[in-house]
Amino acid sequence: MVESPRDAAAEFESTPLTRPEYIQAVVHFYRGEIYRSNVWRRRLDATTNWAVVTTAAVLTFTFSSPETTHLLLVLCNFVVLAFLFIEARRFRYFSVYRARVRMLEENFLLPILTRQLVSPIEGWRELVAQDLEQPKFKNTLLEALALRVRYNYFWIFSFIGSAWLLKVWLHPVPARTWREMYGHMAVPPLPAWAVLGVGALFFAAVWILFLVAGRISAMTEDEVRGIDAERDRWRI
Repeated sequence: MVESPRDAAAEFESTPLTRPEYIQAVVHFYRGEIYRSNVWRRRLDATTNWAVVTTAAVLTFTFSSPETTHLLLVLCNFVVLAFLFIEARRFRYFSVYRARVRMLEENFLLPILTRQLVSPIEGWRELVAQDLEQPKFKNTLLEALALRVRYNYFWIFSFIGSAWLLKVWLHPVPARTWREMYGHMAVPPLPAWAVLGVGALFFAAVWILFLVAGRISAMTEDEVRGIDAERDRWRI
């Protein structure tokens, strides 16, 4: 009697995995998650490189001539801000795969290495299986923005801000007083107070994100382990 495909499939599903088969499957799964996390890690680095190269190009062009408007440096902040949002989105995807890698390392590889074959987290297999069936971001967009600001973009924005202050002080002629420097900020038809106000609001928002990221880092150790290690962030 020829066994039907449905019966063969049912028999296959009901046959338990041997220990070598289980280990081999998990190892291949771990290698796949390592690869995907590395891909998103490289994408994060690429976005930061875009921001750095853009900043360097704008700085070079702005300081190439006294007649070049300092407003380019103000606009550069918003271009870098766009890169920040792209990087925060990529960081959220990276965190999904990094969390799976850490879960496997902590609960599969660590017990094997220590020869204490009890996983630290009970039910970790169910968490990983649920995340495969219904993937979930392990951090919010605000948390991702704050962390990327703290580790990269705060310093880029600070460098642009310092360059902007240097530009309005030096060009078109070096200012001798604070009043003259304030006058250099005006870019017709925009008055000096409008340009200064936009810059102050922008950097206040960046500073707030920096402080928020500090609180997040204090609660979750560091960027290596990450906020995605919290178990509640795995559950649907």
